[in-house]
Amino acid sequence: MARWWESGRELKPLAHLLFPLCFHWVAEEMTVSVLVDVTTEALCPGENTCSQAIYLNGLQQTIVGIFKMVMLPVLGQLSDEYGRKPLLLVTLSTTIVPFTLLAISESKTFVYAYYVLRTISYIISQGSIFCIAVAYVADIVDNRKRAAVFSWITGLFSASHVLGNLLARFLPEKYIFEVSIALLIFCPAYMAIFLVETVEPTPKLDQHSSLLSKSLMVVQQRYKTMKYAITIVLNTQTLRSISVVSFFYELGMSGISTVLLYYLKAAFGFDKNQLSEILSMVGVGSIVSQLVVLPLANPLVGEKIILCAGLLASIAYALLYGFAWASWVPYLSASFGVIFILVKPATYAVISKGSRSTDQGKAQTFIAGVQSIASLLSPLAMTPLTTWFLSTNAPFDCKGFSIICASLCMVIALCFACSLKLESPPDDGDSLEAPLVS
Repeated sequence: MARWWESGRELKPLAHLLFPLCFHWVAEEMTVSVLVDVTTEALCPGENTCSQAIYLNGLQQTIVGIFKMVMLPVLGQLSDEYGRKPLLLVTLSTTIVPFTLLAISESKTFVYAYYVLRTISYIISQGSIFCIAVAYVADIVDNRKRAAVFSWITGLFSASHVLGNLLARFLPEKYIFEVSIALLIFCPAYMAIFLVETVEPTPKLDQHSSLLSKSLMVVQQRYKTMKYAITIVLNTQTLRSISVVSFFYELGMSGISTVLLYYLKAAFGFDKNQLSEILSMVGVGSIVSQLVVLPLANPLVGEKIILCAGLLASIAYALLYGFAWASWVPYLSASFGVIFILVKPATYAVISKGSRSTDQGKAQTFIAGVQSIASLLSPLAMTPLTTWFLSTNAPFDCKGFSIICASLCMVIALCFACSLKLESPPDDGDSLEAPLVS
């Protein structure tokens, strides 16, 4: 318990980061279950199954995955060079406009416009917010205590999701987007005033250079930094291994998340309230596991054991959803979220431990870029497969067959995680680039 309390004290200097982030996560999560009903009603009025909505959702994730492969590493590099705060302000602000459209109207035209702007928003913000926040933590917290603190942050993330789902469950639908927008505006405003920068910005380009010269210098600098990020990952066994684990885990889990709510609606007729209950179950259990269990267990068993346990739980989670034979089975499957949610903080801790202090942003976002490749590929298979097995033309009666297939990716991730070797690089001046943190 002493370790748990000590980990809590580590969060004190991070309050101005975590407080607005919690509001941001609440604002985003409270719209998730409502969007299923809004999208289905706009595109397929009066129907429970809407293949058009499933395909649109899959298309969005594919496009986001394509551009995130480049955007995430670039944002990580920029946060290392120009500071965490400006990058957080930009990424947080992109989510405001898409939800404003749905607050104005839920017609088919506005739903399509929402998907266009939300896709752009996801390219900039999805994954990058968390990775930059993790790099901010690494700037402040000692390496030995980061796993516990990362777990606290993901625990707060889960708590925010629970609160968001409770708001979605009990708020009238007509107020959900308005409340979400108010919270989304509050977050960057609060950070702009209170958040303290942890990185000393790099000197600006020569002010007397021409615009063309400056542009070429920027491109050359980005290319050099991108090449360096690839080098540190490929030359570090820990980072190389965890990137493979992350790829296959994300390939499976992102595929499931793309279709899960639409699958539950089509297979069992779940509405907004039941979907919120499912999402809340995952969140409630994961709060305890991340805020209490991981900080206590990590010093005893280490990140590798926690990572493997989380991957094993994710396999059970997927198989139960895929073979669900009654409407209560998804609730049982959701209970495994208590364990598989630990994959994320364990992964952040492994990446942080395998990276130099000057490379935290680059390493976190580069591997997030690897995950974005997986999130690009998964809907290409999951979307048509799910639609096929939910239709009357399915070759056999197994509506969750696509989710069962996705579980195989987690099995591969578990195999690689079992052979993972944790190594900490020397945090000295031998970096390929000059230190970026004063």
